[in-house]
Amino acid sequence: MDASWLSILPFLVVIPIAIFTKEVLPGLIAGLMVGCYLISPSLLGGMQTFLFYVVQALIDENNIKIVVFLYSFAGLVGMIKVTGGIKGFVEKAAEKITTKKQALAITYISTLGTFIAPTFRFVTITPIMKALLKKVKMSTKELGFVIESTATPLIVLIPVATAFVGYMVSVIQISVENVGGEIEPYSLFIQSIPYNFFAITIIIVGIYLSFFHPSHTDAPTEIEEEKEEEDWHECHPAVSKDLPTKPWNLIVPIILVISLTLFLTWWDGALQGYSFFDAFINANVLQAMVVALLITVFVSIAFFLFQRFTLSGIINSFISGGNDLMSVIVLLSVVWGLSSVTDDLGFTGFVTAHTNWIPANFITPLMFAFGALISYFIGSAWGTWGILMPLGVSLSIAGDVSLPLIIGAVFASGSFGAFASPLSDDTNTIAKILGLSVMDYARFKLKPALIAAGITVLLYTGASFLL
Repeated sequence: MDASWLSILPFLVVIPIAIFTKEVLPGLIAGLMVGCYLISPSLLGGMQTFLFYVVQALIDENNIKIVVFLYSFAGLVGMIKVTGGIKGFVEKAAEKITTKKQALAITYISTLGTFIAPTFRFVTITPIMKALLKKVKMSTKELGFVIESTATPLIVLIPVATAFVGYMVSVIQISVENVGGEIEPYSLFIQSIPYNFFAITIIIVGIYLSFFHPSHTDAPTEIEEEKEEEDWHECHPAVSKDLPTKPWNLIVPIILVISLTLFLTWWDGALQGYSFFDAFINANVLQAMVVALLITVFVSIAFFLFQRFTLSGIINSFISGGNDLMSVIVLLSVVWGLSSVTDDLGFTGFVTAHTNWIPANFITPLMFAFGALISYFIGSAWGTWGILMPLGVSLSIAGDVSLPLIIGAVFASGSFGAFASPLSDDTNTIAKILGLSVMDYARFKLKPALIAAGITVLLYTGASFLL
């Protein structure tokens, strides 16, 4: 279809609905529906086209692999929780910590074993820190800030064995395909990591707050004094007293999935004749991640059965964990469909033809600022990436802007919302575990987040002139 202003109509529907409803999925569905009715303007035709795009997205080989990866990944986490892996890790770590420096150090060191998802980070490290809050000698809000700065901002910079990787590579892939590009999406993701300036900046702020900034302790309220002896086992089901205490049920699967991912990635590249380092760059990383994860799931099941956990209990925990991520899988399928329908409407051609008036050096900082605003109001990094990545890649082509730079800016904008928004899962999970008011905690971290965002805009402006 020839490029026209109608090609941007789905996005003009998505953003206001997402902001108004504070939910990403209704906006994406509405945008996809509008695009389908633009292509097939009849009552039945539009609905049939809607079904066509969703089904086409789900039967794509790489997309199916991503769905399998996300569901299996969440299922593995579910098994680790039920078999006491998280609780065991928390118990053992809490026993070893006696000082503030040790407590803060374990916050950062534990990232090596708990980086696979933000919620996974929160339910492993936050109960430890909550139990040791008196030793840490910092306010609960500061503690929440430090922990959260090692969650999404850090996880988006890690290129293997996280739920984020599959999703991030997927939105790059569909966006690049829409502009006719053939660059390997995982390679672009790797190249974009150094340009996620917000994530890097907020991590540095967290380190400063942890080790160099004079901390303040909370003045206890009457309610807090009553809760002073509250058992931290009650702060989240994953560390419940009813669960067994088996730290190896966390450690073994994590080591296995990371090791297998790295080995199979190298192996795939080596079979193609590449040298050691080139093998990692040219391998089919998605294939390696999925196979590594599936092997880990089966080995973990055998490991848990050896400990006399029931097969039915393990399977139920896997299914329950996988179902926790079904909302993300549905979101991703709609994102794929929306990207395809806007591509067929001529979105890329329209953007290319009508954005020449924007100075190329300001495209990236404006992209970040626009995305940060959207992500703050919808509270979803993944939703922001799904909405804006096609626009960012199209602007990159139109303005001859570095593609890794603008991809990094889109990811950075979503990272801002996940960290700063009172609507984000990260904010709400941390506040719930630490017993904080969500709005009070969100207001506390908004100022440093805005400072980091301001620095990020300057960095993108500078990088745009240099690259």
